[in-house]
Amino acid sequence: MSTRIAFLKGHGTENDFVIVPDPGNALDLTPAAVAALCDRRAGIGGDGVLHVVRSAAHPEAAEMADEAEWFMDYRNGDGSIAEMCGNGVRVFARYLQHAGHVAEGDLTIATRAGVRTVHIAKDGDVTVGMGSARLPEGDVTVSVGEHSWPARNVNMGNPHAVAFVADLAHAGRLLDPPPVSPADAYPDGVNVEFVVDRGPRHVAMRVHERGSGETRSCGTGACAVAVAAARRDGADPAVTGTPATYTVDVPGGRLVITERPDGEIEMTGPAVIVAEGEIDAEWLENAPR
Repeated sequence: MSTRIAFLKGHGTENDFVIVPDPGNALDLTPAAVAALCDRRAGIGGDGVLHVVRSAAHPEAAEMADEAEWFMDYRNGDGSIAEMCGNGVRVFARYLQHAGHVAEGDLTIATRAGVRTVHIAKDGDVTVGMGSARLPEGDVTVSVGEHSWPARNVNMGNPHAVAFVADLAHAGRLLDPPPVSPADAYPDGVNVEFVVDRGPRHVAMRVHERGSGETRSCGTGACAVAVAAARRDGADPAVTGTPATYTVDVPGGRLVITERPDGEIEMTGPAVIVAEGEIDAEWLENAPR
């Protein structure tokens, strides 16, 4: 009889994930296996995989075990490894609550971008302390077809290029990565956000996530967008001494991003577990390579 592997499905503003609980880090989740899980026709379907591991059991997280019991071993939909996923952290926290590992209130989660603080509210929203943004110097340009725009280089533990445009339709289909120059600005690839204004401190965005294509939402991308908008609007909290809060609409819903004068960024939004079941281990092992 084949071994069964437990999984769950969840989403944060429709950025969806296959959740694979593996506290002891016993599973060999190869890139091919991850891509098979995320396949929307032949697999379960998702923008990425949340591999749930105790920090002490994972070599990349062991040094964070004293600060955070659980490590979010996040993988993009194509099987590649990512440093951070903001929506993923919220769904990861919701899973820990669903499984009885944590309760409402505060907790910490280890990621490849460092330890993140999380608050699970009674109303169901989850707030994540996303750390601070880095703004690498140098001009960056994003292109789609005959259009091109200057972009802000923002690093949220993973890289982003934020372009303000007149119409979100100008981003095109976003099936393939939009060209970004200079090429050496992002040696490991980049998430590209296209942004329009909706009102005072209210923007909307579309995003191409490296390794996943266009997604319905991107938490780190929403943070990068809020940071870029604050700098554009002359609302840098480090200069004004006042927190800057932006509402960021994504195709899958709405996120609220606050940057504080000390640089800390908080992201608040929903996180939902929608299903759980079992995977045939033999199927996963035989995933096309």
